[in-house]
Amino acid sequence: MKRPGWAPENPAPTVGEMQLSERSSLRRVAGLSTELTDITEVEYRQLRLERVVLVGVWTTGSAAQADASMVELAALAETAGSEVLEGLIQRRDRPDPATYIGSGKAEELREVVLETGADTVICDGELTPAQLTALEKVVKVKVIDRTALILDIFAQHATSREGKAQVALAQMEYMLPRLRGWGESMSRQAGGRAGSNGGVGLRGPGETKIETDRRRIRERMAKLRREIREMKTARDTMRAKRTTSGIPAVAIVGYTNAGKSSLMNALTGSGVLVQDALFATLDPTTRRAALDDGREMVFTDTVGFVRHLPTQLVEAFRSTLEEVTGADLLLHVVDGSDALPLEQIKAVREVITDVIKEQGTAAPPELLVVNKIDAVDPVELTRLRGLLPDAAFVSAHAGTGIEDLRERLSEVLGGLDVDVTVLLPYSRGDLVARIHADGRIISSDHEEGGTRIRARVPQALAAALSEFAHAGAAQE
Repeated sequence: MKRPGWAPENPAPTVGEMQLSERSSLRRVAGLSTELTDITEVEYRQLRLERVVLVGVWTTGSAAQADASMVELAALAETAGSEVLEGLIQRRDRPDPATYIGSGKAEELREVVLETGADTVICDGELTPAQLTALEKVVKVKVIDRTALILDIFAQHATSREGKAQVALAQMEYMLPRLRGWGESMSRQAGGRAGSNGGVGLRGPGETKIETDRRRIRERMAKLRREIREMKTARDTMRAKRTTSGIPAVAIVGYTNAGKSSLMNALTGSGVLVQDALFATLDPTTRRAALDDGREMVFTDTVGFVRHLPTQLVEAFRSTLEEVTGADLLLHVVDGSDALPLEQIKAVREVITDVIKEQGTAAPPELLVVNKIDAVDPVELTRLRGLLPDAAFVSAHAGTGIEDLRERLSEVLGGLDVDVTVLLPYSRGDLVARIHADGRIISSDHEEGGTRIRARVPQALAAALSEFAHAGAAQE
């Protein structure tokens, strides 16, 4: 017999907990990777990320910014399943066009690789194919850049069909100019009288093997783009339903690992995946929640941003990023414990601005939320409060400031509402119910022609009520 208040000792795990358990059970195996394998006989720069050495070029900014960039690169490498052994920074006016870090530093890097036994070098920037090849010849181990590393993390973390397609497209766009052959094998040509299938249209030198593989990759990319467009249509339909419902949409955006998913769980009580790792969330998650005043809203947890986010990812994830442009409010989450939180804010706003410009829409209002305040030094926290006076300061993990944030959300979303006066026929009880659920009724009178209501409602609901607005105003 169950007593009042009884709860099972082992409650059912949430979806996020199950995803985390599944992700934690996966371990990178030496020699295996997440690179694409559907094109044969081509070297894909397989990511053997077991023991790595990091190298960066410091061209602009302060020493603290350069160090922070390397710390972030180390976190990215560890998220991909690597063991970071050493890190080097080269101070230069610009990266060396031949080897990225210069011939002298490349020889020094070779010595570090030999001493540490590293199998991969990761560069903190996007290298040209020529730079990758030249640096590999010196250090004698695999060299990858920041873009390839981020793509690898995305490949590991993508779970939905749309997410996997977006990552695959981004990988192919990155790899297409970087295909390399196995020595002379890629210069093989077919055609002429070399085979029994020769004839009209098949004579001549024909394609080399690498040209064939490039063509196949382009065909695969075209197919992926079509699939993503089809999935975008379904996403647009779901977004349109949420818009016509009149419920405000709040997009939670921010730097990767700023605590967006934790904040969403704290605000909605949901159990989405939370992990102390970069790019733990790739697939947007939407949850509905009610504020203290009974007003409902929809929260969407989005993919995190990062400094120098690869352009291939921005292009591939465009349909996902449209969740940001269609929101009524952006909840911009910042990691207060980060060494350079203002740099985080700048990087996120740059990406959002680029997406909004391409969409040709107005930017939604933004509410800045400084998270992880329980891990911030009191002096630094005071400084941040002075620099960001309009921000909300919370700790999603400890629950600090969550109620204050709910009040701020009510105030901000209330400011987005509009006043309407409508005369609703008695047959439209559904609209009356929506006004009660999503708006605030100022006055209500029953008349011969219907119910005359003066209320403050969200803009989407005001649009749905527009056909009854004239009748309501005419009888005032």
